[in-house]
Amino acid sequence: MAITGANRHDSMLVEPILDGLSPVKGRGRGRPRRRPVKLHADKAYDNRRVRRYLRRRGITARIARIGVDSSERLGRHRWVVERTISWLLAFRRLAIRYDRSATTITAVATLAITVICARRLPRKDY
Repeated sequence: MAITGANRHDSMLVEPILDGLSPVKGRGRGRPRRRPVKLHADKAYDNRRVRRYLRRRGITARIARIGVDSSERLGRHRWVVERTISWLLAFRRLAIRYDRSATTITAVATLAITVICARRLPRKDY
């Protein structure tokens, strides 16, 4: 999660977000993965800097190209992102920014993510 101003372009956050990923322990043996296998992105991320960074990290890029590809083809993958943003914006404090300090917004966003994850856990009836 990264908190920035509304006037900041999304593609500027690709590197800090991917560099900050913690290792993911997959199935089986071996070292945990430090990078995703593939990145799906819309046309906003179609620039040389992002593509060069992904290629250097060994991440397969599936980015719609401006003026060439349709964003429709990313629909099923993009739906997951849009649904998650919708869940976050259900918390009014995040949808309407009452607070101006990054510390408060980060705390509220972290709390919202924790609540969303807790709701997704299967319930155990005792």
